[in-house]
Amino acid sequence: METAALIVVLVILLALFFDFTNGFHDTANAMATPIATGALKPKTAVLLAAVLNLVGAFLSTEVAKTVSGGIVREDQISHGILPSLIFAGLIGAITWNMLTWLLGLPSSSSHALFGGLIGATMVGVGVSGVNFSVVLSKVILPALIAPLTAGIIAFAATKLAYSITRRYDGKPDGRDGFRWGQIFTSSLVALAHGTNDAQKTMGVITLALITVGWQSGAHHEPQLWVIVACAVTIALGTYLGGWRIIRTLGKGLTEVKPAQGFAAESSTAATILASSALGFALSTTQVASGSVIGSGLGRRGSTVRWRTAGRIAIGWLLTLPAAGAVGALAALLVVWLGNWGVAIDAVLALVVIVGLYLRSRRDAVTHANAMSDVAESGLAVELPDAPPPTRRQQRIEQAKAEAKARAQARKSAKDEAKRTKAASRSSSKSSSKAASAASKSTSAPGAIPVDPPSAADASEESK
Repeated sequence: METAALIVVLVILLALFFDFTNGFHDTANAMATPIATGALKPKTAVLLAAVLNLVGAFLSTEVAKTVSGGIVREDQISHGILPSLIFAGLIGAITWNMLTWLLGLPSSSSHALFGGLIGATMVGVGVSGVNFSVVLSKVILPALIAPLTAGIIAFAATKLAYSITRRYDGKPDGRDGFRWGQIFTSSLVALAHGTNDAQKTMGVITLALITVGWQSGAHHEPQLWVIVACAVTIALGTYLGGWRIIRTLGKGLTEVKPAQGFAAESSTAATILASSALGFALSTTQVASGSVIGSGLGRRGSTVRWRTAGRIAIGWLLTLPAAGAVGALAALLVVWLGNWGVAIDAVLALVVIVGLYLRSRRDAVTHANAMSDVAESGLAVELPDAPPPTRRQQRIEQAKAEAKARAQARKSAKDEAKRTKAASRSSSKSSSKAASAASKSTSAPGAIPVDPPSAADASEESK
């Protein structure tokens, strides 16, 4: 019993560390856009996200119930081995989270956790230990439907935002009011993140407590101390900030105008809050990215780089099996070596975590340089410097061109009339001068009139 209690303590500590990595891994989902558009300063943004993650963790426990009483069939697994399998699954989730954080890739912490638990359970118990109907209905299907739904909502919201404010199309800073709106919408995303992602760690700890009898299996509601511990941990991780992923999303997927950011964040928050109420364990990263792509399609003139978006989607698809593979390997040591396998897993996990952290210090990314570079892996939405004109703008420009042409024609006609009048005056003046000179010569005193030479005279002269 003492060994089992020690393993449960290790599970709780490792679960809280996963919660910490989840916090700094997913900060970018809420705050990359307002940081990139200048709506919030970097440190202010992550502090706001941390506070709202803390608050959001207390608003709902439906997702925690899904994790603690749905993914794994704890009633079919020996309570002697289940804490060790949970420990192995957490190792798989943390390893994938740390690796993708080092690479600056916006992957799903939720799918990493589920993949690690499923892989460890399948190795330790078999396929029967996993409730695949719950996995399909509350993990896989929401992962496919939620980003699409969020993208459609963001597309419609972006179209509506630009339709309402189209009178500002000719003004470079005409939609700056959306930057203030982004503070509200990004706060909603942070709040929604707390209601969904923090619950998953609560569910894992609750499941471990049930296996050793520290909590009744009839009640999957997280205890108050579990809620507080997970809320504080994810808030701390959020405050420290995943600046690598903020750089990827802030200058990559979310390289958008304030109106687009407002629409995308509103869609993300609405989708996650609704899913949390229904107990769906969503990936905040996938929902946020789907919203951004939808907003990119909704803005006239912007294009989506589908090849890059496809690479990100492939990363999403690899998350669950990759974390599952690591969790399965860790569970294999538990099955072979028992408690010694748990000890070896703990040492290996510590080595991997420290190694990845030390590697990250070689090219550290902080609030000071997070937005100074463009991460190639996130360039999914591309915006031209000068978007093409709208139909209304085209009509206005055409009317201006026609009015200008008419004015130019009138001016040309006036100039031509002036030139004709001036030439007529000049001709009449020359004629009058010639007539005056002739009259003067014939009227001079003593002058003998001279007849003009005849044709005969001219012919005789030529001979």
